[in-house]
Amino acid sequence: MPPLVYIIFNRPSSTRRSFEIIRTARPEVLYIAADAPRKDRPDEGRLTDEARRITEHIDWDCDVRRLYAPSNLGCGRRISSAITAALEEFESVIVLEDDCIPDLTFFSFCETLLAHYAEDTRIMAVSGDNFQKGATRTDASYYFSKYPHCWGWATWRRAWKHFDLNIPQWPKFRDSGGLEAYTENDREHNFWTHTFDLVHKKQIDSWALPWTLSCWLQHGLTVLPSVNLVSNIGFDTDGTHTLRPSPFASLPTAAIDVVTHPSDVYRNAVADRFTDELVYSGPWLRSQRSRNRLSRLFGLRSTRRAA
Repeated sequence: MPPLVYIIFNRPSSTRRSFEIIRTARPEVLYIAADAPRKDRPDEGRLTDEARRITEHIDWDCDVRRLYAPSNLGCGRRISSAITAALEEFESVIVLEDDCIPDLTFFSFCETLLAHYAEDTRIMAVSGDNFQKGATRTDASYYFSKYPHCWGWATWRRAWKHFDLNIPQWPKFRDSGGLEAYTENDREHNFWTHTFDLVHKKQIDSWALPWTLSCWLQHGLTVLPSVNLVSNIGFDTDGTHTLRPSPFASLPTAAIDVVTHPSDVYRNAVADRFTDELVYSGPWLRSQRSRNRLSRLFGLRSTRRAA
């Protein structure tokens, strides 16, 4: 099994559940990355300490590397720096956050695909996420997507070297029409333009959005499983980016015991279109329209324009 980068913070209840799965998987190398409590949250120190203590109970032969930040780095820097540190030592890693509960076959799925596509630069990542709500997209065990979903995923050093948290290439990519190859309509184009503009201006603290852009800049694809392998239980008031209810919260998981490969490498546009409608620009446009309706109802001036 490749090294596992395990990200924890201030949710001991989630950490306890996900760490039990890790204990069953028994990785030989385990990075445990934890951010420091925020100064304006007086009770957070107790929670971060409790989460860290949970990971001290390691009852299998394991090389443990603890990456504990001395001061709060924020979501973007803490997670990305931990992945960078691990990939400086190893060619590939699996990444799991404390609120992501995988089926046990998630680890063997990642291990198999990391080996299978180790030298194929078209593939940037392997994910355990399937958001197709039961729709069958392939006869194989996985398909290829433009979306590098990150609720339990894996990657290689050769791919992560293209990551840049500050996305300095974004303005040139945006202004030269680079998004045209990744968006199918104005709604989708406007959503990603708006999103990456906010990330570039440091108004969103995220590592996952810069990773998405990094993959697109390399024309990269992500392996997505034919069934959902990871359930995100972090949609609550403690989450950083998952505060609102979501149809993808706590999705049920299934197993992939034997991995079968597709005959060719191509992006599944139908699956990606479905994902955009349910996860990305679809909900965004509906929220924009809702804001505009409220603005008209209460005589307020809208500060955003819907796509």
